[in-house]
This record gives sequence, structure tokens and C-alpha cells, in this order.
Amino acid sequence: MFTFVTCKQTHMYTHPLANWFRSNFESSLEGRYITLTHIDPLLKSLPLKFKVKVIGRSVLNRPIHSLTIGNGSKKILMWSQMHGNESTTTKAIFDLCTFLKQSTEASEAILSNCTLCIIPMLNPDGSHAYTRLNANEIDLNRDAQTLSQPESTVLKAVYEEFQPDYCYNLHGQRTMYSAGNVDKSSILSFLTPSEDQERSITPSRQKSMQIIVKMNEMLQKIIPNHIGRYDDGFNINCVGDTFQSLGTPTVLFEAGHFPGDYRREKTRELIFYALIEAIQYISSTEITGQFTDAYFAIPENAKQYYDVILKNVKTEQNETFDLGIMYQEVLTNEKIDFQPQIEDKKILKKSFGHKIIDFQEAIAAKYIFQSFSLQTEVAEYLRKFNKIDN
Repeated sequence: MFTFVTCKQTHMYTHPLANWFRSNFESSLEGRYITLTHIDPLLKSLPLKFKVKVIGRSVLNRPIHSLTIGNGSKKILMWSQMHGNESTTTKAIFDLCTFLKQSTEASEAILSNCTLCIIPMLNPDGSHAYTRLNANEIDLNRDAQTLSQPESTVLKAVYEEFQPDYCYNLHGQRTMYSAGNVDKSSILSFLTPSEDQERSITPSRQKSMQIIVKMNEMLQKIIPNHIGRYDDGFNINCVGDTFQSLGTPTVLFEAGHFPGDYRREKTRELIFYALIEAIQYISSTEITGQFTDAYFAIPENAKQYYDVILKNVKTEQNETFDLGIMYQEVLTNEKIDFQPQIEDKKILKKSFGHKIIDFQEAIAAKYIFQSFSLQTEVAEYLRKFNKIDN
């Protein structure tokens, strides 16, 4: 395991790999729009110790790849971009590959104890279109039982052939989530999926919990109180629930919102640290299923955030309210635009905003356009009350 150090300026912990990451992260992958076109050159450039192969094809005949590395007896299967618009973990996977390419004591220990099978992009059609769904408009994470889609059958075939000891289901979550009912965004959250309607604490779930607890212990040193626990409501149509019910300890990773980081670059770094921690822990430890109490002590995600709250908006009738605004992610010319849309119009006393603007003060200072990019529905709504001029 790595040893943490304390930053003298902030007295906060920094991860031991922070300097390594800044110099070695996969810089060709950045932002939110990550497609097969972006990762294909990286797959082709991996050294021979990575066994890269095409394991199937998508609805639109795009290749789906796996890469396998390591010779150890502990087998970990992980997959990313099951939802095409959840790309942060894909970036972290290639950062992990860069780490494993280098011959260090830590990487060699992992590869001697573990074998990793990674599907970096399960849904290349959805990734290209920047949508949650595949080209048939099916949510692959609700297709684990029906297996109606080619991407679903690919994942299930790899699972059955590889016979993993552990699964990592890599996703991204929206900016609405807080780590409990507090003003702390859920930067990362985790889940050990349920195996039945009763959410029984089975041996498989206990092992997943133990891994999550170790990641949480590490992350609390870097981003205290910003880790959430995802809801464990049972749905056998979800891949994690299915694999867990088959007896394979499965961990759901959710990459969330680091303050100000809409491109998810800081979150990507934290996912990389979490992956390293989880893999190293499996590599060096006999997982027996301890620490279930510590798992449930992680606060459950709550939907408490808006991207922007405009406070003290007034109508001509002198009615005062707040506007809760969420960004809609729109693919434009291979870039993601964040377009504000009104979600709520009411007094938002119990909600939090990633940005909070007092509308009256901003108007008085003629600051509203500089402080917040007013577009589409939001601008039109405010113009109705003659509150702004273009």
C-alpha cells in the first residue's frame, strides 16, 4: 500500500501518486466526450503484455474491445461506458493502463497477484451519440436478464468465459447528488448491489462492502465528507445485481461532481486512485467480508443539488422565489455544451447549489451575464418579467 503525505500549505492529505498522476495521466483523453475514435489509437499502442482483442460488435457494428493483463490468480473484470455519456471512468481506465505499463514494484505486485480483464467502452454507439442508451434506445443496465442487445450478450459472454472473482461496474452520476443531506457534493459514490428484494447481507455483498470501505478510508483523507453510498434497491435487470446474485462480489463506482469540475478531470483522478486502492487491496489481502457496519456508515446519496440557484427572483406582482437550474448536456460539434434549464421555481430552503447567485444583487451590479451564461429557457423566462436585457 502507498503511504499518504500531508501538504504543508493546506494540512490536507495528498495521494502518494499525485505527482505521478500529474506527469503520466493519459492527456489525449480529456473532457466529457470520449468515443471509440479517441480510445482506438490508445488500444493499438498498448504494449504486448496487454492482450487486446475485439470481443463483439455493437448495434451499429462498432467493435467492442477487451484488454487483459496480469498473471495472478485473483481475477477482476471491469467495464466502462455501459452508458455512453458516462465517460469519466473510461479516462481513469487508461490512466490505470499507463500505471500498469510501467514496471514498478507496485504494478508488478498487482500483475503477479491479479489478472485484470477490462472492457473500456461497452457501448460505443451510445458514446458516439453521447447518450445513456445504445443505438436501439435500450438501457444496457436494464438488459441483464433479457440480453436483448448485442452489447449485453458481449458482457455476459466475457463474464462467463473469464469467471471473475470480482467485478467493477464503472459509471458516472449527475451533479444533483449530495453525500447525505448536507452541502457536500457526492464526488464519488459506491454500491454493493443487492441480490434480492430483502437486500440481504450475503457473503458476496460483504466482500464488496469490505473493498468499498477501504476505498472510502483512503478517499476521506483527500476529499473528506464527499463520498456517498448509492441506493441498493434490488433490480435483477441491472448487471450489478445479476452478477452479485451469481455469487461474484460486485462494486458499482459512480464518478460525480467535484466543485467546478464539469469536465470531470479532478473526478477522473480520484477514480484512478480508487481503482488503484481497490485492486491493490484485493492483490494483497484475503477478502473475508468484514466492515459491513463501516459500509453503512457512508452517507446515502441524496438529490439535493442544483447546478445554479438564482435566489430572490421577483415577478411584476412582487412574488419572490428562487430558480433551481440544472445544466442539460448537449453534444455540439463534438463538444459538450452545458445549457441551463429551469428545474424548479419555488423557495429553495433545503437545497444546495454548485453556484448560488442573488439575482437582485446581480442585476443591480449588471453582473448577471458575466456570472451566469443565460441561455434558452432561463433567459426567456426572465425576459418575460423584463428583468434582463440582451
